Amino acid sequence: MIKIERVNKWYGSYHALVDITEDVAKGEVVVVCGPSGSGKSTLIRTLNRLEPIQSGRIVVDGVDAYGRHVKLNAFRSRIGFVFQQFNLFPHISVLENCTLAPTRLRGLKPSEARDEALTLLDRVGLAAKARAYPGELSGGQQQRVAIARALAMRPPLMLFDEPTSALDPEMVGEVLLVMRDLARDGMTMVCVTHEMGFARDVADRVLFMDQGKVLERAVPSEFFARPEHPRLRQFLSDIRTPFLQAA
Repeated sequence: MIKIERVNKWYGSYHALVDITEDVAKGEVVVVCGPSGSGKSTLIRTLNRLEPIQSGRIVVDGVDAYGRHVKLNAFRSRIGFVFQQFNLFPHISVLENCTLAPTRLRGLKPSEARDEALTLLDRVGLAAKARAYPGELSGGQQQRVAIARALAMRPPLMLFDEPTSALDPEMVGEVLLVMRDLARDGMTMVCVTHEMGFARDVADRVLFMDQGKVLERAVPSEFFARPEHPRLRQFLSDIRTPFLQAA
């Protein structure tokens, strides 16, 4: 589904992605983790050209993402992307958020788009909120609508860029549950997340990034139980040890 070959990305003199080479198979769930500033969000944003690259090659579902003749809108319509901040259109209803792209880009009749959207909203547990506006929903509900909206384009690939980082802790579980269901149904997914429980239980592989490089890649059982790279061992130690400050 995804082939990344020696990808490099700079912000000015800062080398954000350093010779990244990875493959993601169809139906695979890959979690990308690492400290802040490691390049993980930059990497996932290059997959649908939200960020340009300076060298290398990215092929998604057989399409050269940075090829000279690629039709960008058509290319992006085949990739579902779920952002940290939901990015729903606030001035239209939940249902309209989920039908806008299918009618304009997939060419569905409004009635067809509506039926599909209601099915997807039911799938994420929000069919009853179809007529509500995003501002009337909790953060967890908005993120579940964002997932339904992405699925409305019937993408073969879903990308998640820290989808729970903007949520209150009690809302995280409801979003992760939807993501688990997608994985169970065979959706190809690349997820940037700090939710290590999700990575352990759902991912087929976990990648660890730091300073723009993938330092380790492994199946979850190996990744968490027998980390090899010293930087990964330190990272896992830090997240397992709560920071306690004396009063």
